[in-house]
Amino acid sequence: MKKNIVSITIFMLLLVGACNAAPPSATEPTVLTVMTHDSFAVSAELIAKFEADNNASLSFVKAGDTGSALNRLILTSLSGTPSADVFYGLDNTYLSRALDANLFEPYQAQALADIPQSFQLDPTHAVLPVDYGDVCINYDKAWFAERNLAIPDSLQALTDPAYAGLLVVENPATSSPGLAFFLATIAQYGADGWQDYWSQLKTNGVAVVSDWETAYYTNFSGSSGKGPQPMVVSYASSPAAELFYAETPLTESPTGSITAHGTCWRQVEFVGILKNTPHRQLAEKFIDFMLSQPFQEDMPLQMFVYPVLPGAQLPEAFQVASQVITDPARLDPALIAANREAWVQAWTDLMLK
Repeated sequence: MKKNIVSITIFMLLLVGACNAAPPSATEPTVLTVMTHDSFAVSAELIAKFEADNNASLSFVKAGDTGSALNRLILTSLSGTPSADVFYGLDNTYLSRALDANLFEPYQAQALADIPQSFQLDPTHAVLPVDYGDVCINYDKAWFAERNLAIPDSLQALTDPAYAGLLVVENPATSSPGLAFFLATIAQYGADGWQDYWSQLKTNGVAVVSDWETAYYTNFSGSSGKGPQPMVVSYASSPAAELFYAETPLTESPTGSITAHGTCWRQVEFVGILKNTPHRQLAEKFIDFMLSQPFQEDMPLQMFVYPVLPGAQLPEAFQVASQVITDPARLDPALIAANREAWVQAWTDLMLK
């Protein structure tokens, strides 16, 4: 009997020791799926910190341009099972359509108290503003200087024969900046006047391509130095990118932006929590992360957009080369939603047939 007691005691001591020696079981990271447009980028260090701080694993799904991604979300929402937990990249040209589709769960992040109301275009907070950028006409400084030709100072000036064949634009049916520039012309000339304006551009030899990459890197002389057009629809931040990525250090960007009244269109990009996500709490933390100062200060040199958080510091290239747009063109998002498809079809019939 005594021997049995000793044996049991030894067994219990070994069992306790084994339990104390075993490492605590770690909880598996929660996978948060974030759908974005193709231009999304963020520093790996920031992602790693978010994942470590929240025991999370971020999975990014790039779903094409904003329109393509939104179409995908609307289709998958019909099944009741979201294809992601969070969507980033919705802009103000598609805002009303997304809100009408009832895709998002409202979230009033604490950071909204610091973000200007001019960016908070959804009063229900179904989507929250993250960044903004201005679509403008960029020009090749050297090309115009060598020919002693004045930079156009308005949309109407682009129809002057002096600028015949000098502008390349993107198709608004296939390009986000192309759509933005197209909407700027509607804001300037109205629903009844834009077709006459585009007819004048067509007569003046405007070049039309399908996407920004072709327009900027093939047609535009200011980037490749070989393209036939010294003006291109791009972004007010593109000159900063030219300065930052120059192979030979420069003190001034070789390109500039036309920023006269109504010539630029302001794009505001949003993030939202998709309905029926099983990871609501983690999704809120990710949005808080996107609106935090570290993420907001990381964006400019990752995606060449501006932060919506007023206290976020801009990198030197932005301060030197980007031009501040004080009077961008605007249209009511509801008006855009109601007319976008008809306007784009009318533009296609006018410009491409």
